[in-house]
Amino acid sequence: MKTLIKTKWKLILVCTVCSLGLIGVIICTLLYNGIIQINGISAGKYPVRGVDVSAYQGDIDWDILSSQNIQFAFIKATEGSDFVDEHFKENWEKARTTELKVGAYHFFSFESPGKTQAENFIKVVGTSDRMLPPVIDVEYYGRFKSQYDIETSEVAKELRAMVDGLEAAYGVKPIIYVSEESYATIVKDEFKDCPLWYRCVYSKISDDIDWTFWQYSNRGRLKGYKGEETYIDLNVFYGDDKELETYFAKKEK
Repeated sequence: MKTLIKTKWKLILVCTVCSLGLIGVIICTLLYNGIIQINGISAGKYPVRGVDVSAYQGDIDWDILSSQNIQFAFIKATEGSDFVDEHFKENWEKARTTELKVGAYHFFSFESPGKTQAENFIKVVGTSDRMLPPVIDVEYYGRFKSQYDIETSEVAKELRAMVDGLEAAYGVKPIIYVSEESYATIVKDEFKDCPLWYRCVYSKISDDIDWTFWQYSNRGRLKGYKGEETYIDLNVFYGDDKELETYFAKKEK
């Protein structure tokens, strides 16, 4: 009898473990495919929503994309001192025919002077009426996987050069986009004068982060684009639509 009872409980334990494992796999699959948004509820209390896009989203129908309860869009323009996103010009022109508030962003290179990176962005984007401030995307990439792969002080120096160059051209402080790691190691203590766009997709954003934009998901699914990337980044603005108006660049060439 004892043997039967032990066997029964072993079977129950095995079935329980297998069931929990299956549930875990299902949940992970739903999260990975963007069906469940971890931060959807937390981000839901911020009414002003938006996306950021690049060539990875391919051809975008901006009339369709803009109709899906979003109010702003940031479009990748440049990277480093000479790279230009192949879809930037088309995206920039078409997005600005919609009701969206539109801005452009630059992917910051650890291998290029901040001054020439600013020049690249300014040359490609120019200045336009009612454009959101420029964004500098600062995150680890490629062989630069952490703070141990860069000279942090030197990177901060070049980033400051780019910040100053863009501020001079656009009349506003650029927004700095960060990952959790790049914020903690490069941006946190040196760039408090710039609005912060914080990427935090797997947990609720911390209350001690003074953010202006929050990228709460990198697994969004919207209609209107067809490219290499299935997903689209989802963001919210800390404020209402009228407050977003105060972030327009102030200067035109």
